[in-house]
Amino acid sequence: MDFQYQATPAQGLASLPADALLVVVSGKAVPAALEKPLASLLADAVAQGDFEFKANRVLYVHRPAGVKSARLAFVAAPDGSAKAFKSAVAAGLGALKALGVAYLAVARVGDEAVGDAHAEALVTAVSDAVYVYRHTKPSAPAAPRLAGVALIAGRKEGTAVMRGLKRGQALAAGVALARECANRPGNHATPSHLASEAKKLGKQFGFEVDVHDRKDIDKLGMGSFLAVAQGSDEPPRFIVMRYQGAAKTKAPVVLVGKGITFDSGGISLKPGAEMDEMKFDMGGAASVLGTMRAIGELKPKVNVIGLIAACENMPSGRAVKPGDVVKSLSGQTIEILNTDAEGRLILCDALTYAERFEPAAVVDIATLTGACVVALGHHHSGLFSADEKLATDLLAASRDALDPAWRMPLDEEYDEGLKSNFADMANIAGRAGGAITAAMFLKRFTAKFPWAHLDIAGTAWKSGAAKGATGRPVPLLTHFVLSRAG
Repeated sequence: MDFQYQATPAQGLASLPADALLVVVSGKAVPAALEKPLASLLADAVAQGDFEFKANRVLYVHRPAGVKSARLAFVAAPDGSAKAFKSAVAAGLGALKALGVAYLAVARVGDEAVGDAHAEALVTAVSDAVYVYRHTKPSAPAAPRLAGVALIAGRKEGTAVMRGLKRGQALAAGVALARECANRPGNHATPSHLASEAKKLGKQFGFEVDVHDRKDIDKLGMGSFLAVAQGSDEPPRFIVMRYQGAAKTKAPVVLVGKGITFDSGGISLKPGAEMDEMKFDMGGAASVLGTMRAIGELKPKVNVIGLIAACENMPSGRAVKPGDVVKSLSGQTIEILNTDAEGRLILCDALTYAERFEPAAVVDIATLTGACVVALGHHHSGLFSADEKLATDLLAASRDALDPAWRMPLDEEYDEGLKSNFADMANIAGRAGGAITAAMFLKRFTAKFPWAHLDIAGTAWKSGAAKGATGRPVPLLTHFVLSRAG
């Protein structure tokens, strides 16, 4: 899809030759700056009770008098923020995307200038609205006709708008890749498929990709990772992606993704209801691929390493059992009390592997615990870090990206439940504070670098009628990486 900046025409918005005009109205009254044909239509709708200045209220007008566009939609936004603008655009698209609109013009009227954050929000809102999964569904509805979108802004705002559009398009492409990978069923999105996608990205954007098979993983000493993989006939893959945008001497940011391409729970078998959603358990890996896709597009001056530990967690005669003890790459031993707490077992070896890069920061991303969903629901991702600066930077990135995260505690008292009589640690503690004790487990493998953990179990996908991957936290991670660029 083509996204463009277009300067506000001298004759006003009513003269724009678009298939549809979407006007986001900030504030609680008809803006004084809105020209007469549009202002009259809006004022009359308000008087007739057809429109209110409440968030995301939409008024659609077909072939409005005095307006060149054949279709017009007004959407109310409570303020001039990028967050409110994105939500309003999404609401307006709900009224327009099923129509014969090929070219859409979007304008915001209110007090504040349009900036790069608004432009980015426009692209991500449109891209999210038009995404349709098709890979295994030939009967999927036809793609919307929408092929071009222009953001209307003043001439002084042009540079910022174009910068935001560029960033938004890179983010949208990364989010779409993450969604596409996670939406594919487990018999399609295998560890080998994730490796193939990584290689494609490396070829497309010119960064290095290494893929390690079971024999390589064993040789490396990743006993914890292999313990999870051993119950499945599907071969595991350990994927290493290297993007170099800065001098080789500059320490990289390392992103570590959990890639459980299907999680049955192993011997500690999950209930059958909604087990199909466990194809989404590689959402962390998908987000690393999506972020590397966005970084490849934007080419920031920073070094980034993407690590993905990918395998299935299945029950079989070879599967790891509750009570088994395995040795991790760090040399620490782990008593596996519950085989359904497998994500931390593959991540701990990937985190230890990250030490060799002498990283400036390491962020792991995982659909790790149902406990995080109980704690935070589906709006905020859980953020865990003992490093104040890293936590502050990630929270700032989450706000800038409109991809919210919430910092959770890591007090050392939570570590008590991980004690084991038969190994250096157990892989689970009690039920209470489960998201925190999972993070405390991972923390034991991060002494040599600044580290943060993102638990995205509540944000990586949606259930119910809207079932599907969200592509989060690609926006957060991309903004974080960009903030580290020189």
